[in-house]
Amino acid sequence: MYLLGDKVKKIRSKNAGPFWITIDIFCGSKQAFKEVRHSLDNIQISQLFEIPGQTLKRFEIESLNVIKFSFPRKVIQGHIHDRDMHGAQLAVLLSELRL
Repeated sequence: MYLLGDKVKKIRSKNAGPFWITIDIFCGSKQAFKEVRHSLDNIQISQLFEIPGQTLKRFEIESLNVIKFSFPRKVIQGHIHDRDMHGAQLAVLLSELRL
């Protein structure tokens, strides 16, 4: 077992407009990309961020060694109950995920 953040080069989360969050996992090498691709599944991501699995979109960009997830924000960006205006804090949660 390993922490995802220790295996990859960088994890970044951000807004993808006021209604969506995008998380990019930059694996850094083909080997890391293959390992993470096979170890990380959509159910883990859905459970970690407490979102319905059917709303999660996954993109694998092999030529860049990047795995990307996008999902709707729980509240619109800037709403009074928005705890992460820029969507940047979710990367930390994902980096601590054990695979």
